[in-house]
Amino acid sequence: MSFVTSKSLSRRTVLRGLGASLALPYLDAMVPALGGRLRAAGKPVHRFQTVYVPNGMAMEYWTPKGEGRTFELSPIMQPFAPFRDKLIVLSGLRASWNYIHAGASGSFLTGTPRGGRNEVEIIADVSMDQLLARQFAKETQVSSLELSMDRPANAGACTGNLSCAYTHTLSWKSATQPLPMEYNPRSVFEKLFGDSGSTDRRARETRLRQHRSILDSVNAKLAGLKRELGPQDQQRVDEYAESIRDVERRIQLAEEQRDLELPTLEQPQGVPPVFEDHLALMLDLQLLALQSDLTRVISFMMSKEQSARPYPQIGVPEAHHPLSHHADVPELVAHMSKINRYHAELFAKYVGRLQKTQDGDGTLLDHMTILYGSGISNSNAHSGLNLPIVLLGGGAGRLKPGQHIVYDDDPTMANLLVTLMDKLDVPVERVGGSTGKLPIDTLAGV
Repeated sequence: MSFVTSKSLSRRTVLRGLGASLALPYLDAMVPALGGRLRAAGKPVHRFQTVYVPNGMAMEYWTPKGEGRTFELSPIMQPFAPFRDKLIVLSGLRASWNYIHAGASGSFLTGTPRGGRNEVEIIADVSMDQLLARQFAKETQVSSLELSMDRPANAGACTGNLSCAYTHTLSWKSATQPLPMEYNPRSVFEKLFGDSGSTDRRARETRLRQHRSILDSVNAKLAGLKRELGPQDQQRVDEYAESIRDVERRIQLAEEQRDLELPTLEQPQGVPPVFEDHLALMLDLQLLALQSDLTRVISFMMSKEQSARPYPQIGVPEAHHPLSHHADVPELVAHMSKINRYHAELFAKYVGRLQKTQDGDGTLLDHMTILYGSGISNSNAHSGLNLPIVLLGGGAGRLKPGQHIVYDDDPTMANLLVTLMDKLDVPVERVGGSTGKLPIDTLAGV
């Protein structure tokens, strides 16, 4: 960063004056997390997580039999049986933007009714997770996590001659700013706990002291530099100092939370080559982030749209995306259902850990709303009708789980998103193209 002034300050002088501040964006993202903020008496912290599965679903293996509380879990949903009393199955929702794979993931959290029309036109809307992040960032060190099992590719065309942004992320900070999803566990660890190498308390405290020392030095240098600048540049320095104060606030939060004991996790070395190992590590980090109250908002793509990953370990050698265009051949549909169920099995293990993790007077699962599903139903037809959607968790008492709700008026996912915002006590007038909230008595006790 440089400042143009009426004084003869060389760029070298400005860089030397700011010194460590050039690393501030990095420090902000790497403030060590000690977690565990004090809760208001009687009011549990409510957290939100999205888990997205790509390429649609074998719907005949997904759809439960029956409605209300007497429904029967389908074969794909059988792994969720231990959490039936924390489960809401939603049928009858349609995609907000029904346009092949781009619209599936592109509108899943944004609720946008349309996107760009070519590779360079990138348009959606602010996603639900980022609306929550704006509010929850006041209480946590990390406003939100955006994670994926695939390398980011937010440039170029990936589907229907549209930008890869639509298929490689769920999260949009603004209508024209898609957020990259992080797939490297090492980078996620550093964002949460710094580069201390471990979640060990002493290592975290050492890194915390280093950050505090750097910020003290930066503030002193900014004060000295400001005296040499004109009014306009002084205002720019003031704006920059505001971002430094936000870093200081986050460090103060960490210092207040230094007594929390976390499970020991060594800093990952990179991306494990085996899918299951990679996934387990990413879910470990998400659990730690929630357990330590570092963040209350996570968006996670189990895989991206058009993923060609095969699953020979479960007897499915075909690539996922080509297999999803199964032409209704029974054998291929059955193979597709194996992938869908395998994703559910892997995620159910994580849900089980949430249920076993104490959080105040309940568990993490009690105090979470998890949105799990896909932006496509019948993958062979790229259908956006009757999406496969479930909610998991107790919703901090704001949901009425243990039921299968069937909507017969064809509401959009956008309407579900605006309803969930209300349940998370961050009410908004709209999300994307929403036209209203879903009937409240279907999602909450009366």
